[in-house]
Amino acid sequence: MQAFAALLDALVYTRSRNAKLKLIGDYLRGTPDPDRGWALAGLTGGLDLKAVQPKLIRELMAARSDPVLFAMSYDYVGDLAETVALLWPDPVHAVLPPPGLDEVVARLAGLARAEAPAVVTEFLDRLDSNGRFAFLKLATGAMRIGVSARLAKTAFAQAFGLDVEAVEEVWHGLAPPYTPLFDWAEGRSAAPEAGELPVFRPFMLAHPLEDAILDLGEYAAEWKWDGIRIQLVHAGGETRLFSRTGDDITGSFPDVAAAFATHATLDGELLVRGDTQARGMAGGEANSFNALQQRLGRKAPPAKTLAEFPAFVRLYDALGIGGEDLRPLPWTARRSRLEALMPSLDASRFDLSAIIEAEDFAALQSLRDTARDAAIEGLMLKRRDSPYVGGRRVGLWYKWKREPLVADCVMMYAQRGHGKRSSFYSDYTFGCWTEAGELLPVGKAYSGFTDVELAWLDKWVRGHTTGKFGPVREVEKALVLEVAFDSIHASKRHKSGLAMRFPRISRIRNDKPASEADRIETLLRMAT
Repeated sequence: MQAFAALLDALVYTRSRNAKLKLIGDYLRGTPDPDRGWALAGLTGGLDLKAVQPKLIRELMAARSDPVLFAMSYDYVGDLAETVALLWPDPVHAVLPPPGLDEVVARLAGLARAEAPAVVTEFLDRLDSNGRFAFLKLATGAMRIGVSARLAKTAFAQAFGLDVEAVEEVWHGLAPPYTPLFDWAEGRSAAPEAGELPVFRPFMLAHPLEDAILDLGEYAAEWKWDGIRIQLVHAGGETRLFSRTGDDITGSFPDVAAAFATHATLDGELLVRGDTQARGMAGGEANSFNALQQRLGRKAPPAKTLAEFPAFVRLYDALGIGGEDLRPLPWTARRSRLEALMPSLDASRFDLSAIIEAEDFAALQSLRDTARDAAIEGLMLKRRDSPYVGGRRVGLWYKWKREPLVADCVMMYAQRGHGKRSSFYSDYTFGCWTEAGELLPVGKAYSGFTDVELAWLDKWVRGHTTGKFGPVREVEKALVLEVAFDSIHASKRHKSGLAMRFPRISRIRNDKPASEADRIETLLRMAT
């Protein structure tokens, strides 16, 4: 546990991606099994220790410290694990030595909720502040240390001289502590085989199209739908849906999974039925991303939600059909195989993304300019002879997104960030004016600005605070932020009646009076 704690402590204070890769790789090479396997599971989100919840941690801390001191400390630090790790009192009586990672996972994995307070207390008493921080991060699953699952897998692959795509190929067929994975990495056995399991394969990704003009004889064009990219896999009598990051989201979309029983691995866009996207265009009948959000993140959606927001997949590629790996084939051949498969699929749950016909690139650009009216993100351009390869490969696939919308909004609230931003007010809620002069929130953003701009914004928030609500500060309604966003939708969940898609701060308008910021009515006219 102490070595894992030292790793997390180093990662928190390391910004360089290459340095993080080296830190993780050195740890994995120098730590014995099974501890390193549990650590890799923790870094990739592969542990689910349900008995330890943030509420329990707060209750244990409240019994051991002044509640006002804890609240003030938590507000300042901005991270529950770090706050508790620093404030937890040293035990009065002698305790057992620090636990190993294997002991921690073994005891927490089979822990009943009633036993959790005593076990968590014991571990916190046996650890120093760094160990407590690592233990709480691992136990709650809330890492937030600037390490994604993909980066951890990349670090593993680089540490042992493996191809990260090959690691992804077998990852979902394995379980922590990944002993077969390390046996392969260190040459004690061959690569694990996925066999007849519905495993995740790395997605082929696209580069943004900048100023290039492409030959439409070499590239095919499709609409870029405003949903989420998924991989649909059926093997061994089981169906799974994977997100772009390799997360298993089958439980959130049981209706789609139940409708797919073809031995295949398909690539497509997950959407819900409606008439928002592509009105009057071929392959329409898709609702907005805001409607899809009603399904995302729900591990067991109720029947009412399934009925109100019926999900379907707009398919556009086939990685494998009937056990045959189609990825080495050119896009045209894979497309033909997918088209031939479509009649056998449930038409209410699966349709085919249409190919856009255009005389030349200029005509295609004119069609792209209509994407906003049709509530579509833009275009995808795919080289006709391209194989399906994981990651981004220059010259094969391009995404040509429509220009973002912008609005001038007023900062209303600010909240501390997490990880390396835990000392900064970096999450901003902003609003626009009603006709009656009321300022209503329309979105929240925590990206788009430079480190220099973040320091300026943090200083401005501290100097213009008018109220405090836990980790949130209310500020003077005086600073205008130019906010860029991909789209905006009507929403009954928000008082303003609006929900932004991918908002980010594009400019700090400290030259503009707050009274001249945009009005709700202006944004409503943009809404789809």
